[in-house]
Amino acid sequence: MNDWVKDRIRTIPDYPKKGIMFRDITTLLGDALGFRKAVDEMVQPYAGTGISKVAGIDARGFILGGAVAHQLSVGFVPLRKQGKLPWQTYGEDYQLEYGVDRLEIHQDAVSQGDRVLLVDDLIATGGTAVAAVQLLRKVGAKVVGCSFVIDLPDLGGAKKLAALDCPVRALCAYEGD
Repeated sequence: MNDWVKDRIRTIPDYPKKGIMFRDITTLLGDALGFRKAVDEMVQPYAGTGISKVAGIDARGFILGGAVAHQLSVGFVPLRKQGKLPWQTYGEDYQLEYGVDRLEIHQDAVSQGDRVLLVDDLIATGGTAVAAVQLLRKVGAKVVGCSFVIDLPDLGGAKKLAALDCPVRALCAYEGD
């Protein structure tokens, strides 16, 4: 994996609660060369593969996904928390450790058969990403891959996506977190 990425990610212990090691990508985003290199490496495996849209998960997935979509010269689709999109939406509920949340997409955001790349900053337990894949499929998209800056493999999210036949790529991984 890429040590240069880890060198640009700040780790904040005990955030948002004791025992959690929060991986903060704002330091990567604030480093012009690091941000550019991260986007380039997220784009490279998908260049020329017929991606028609990039979908980004609220909120850091918007930053990365918008940049990836720009580099691929395709449209960007925001996947937002419930009640944040101004037009007619479809939604997908997903389980959190403390309850249920919901992702939504505009009903006209993708067309039947669009080849979509899903982008976010981090894959952990996979709840949000799995909901995103299910939502995109519900509206007729073909999710051709999932791209993240960070994978926390011990939490199993990437395996859940792989079980849905969604190949996962991450720029770095933190074992044991």
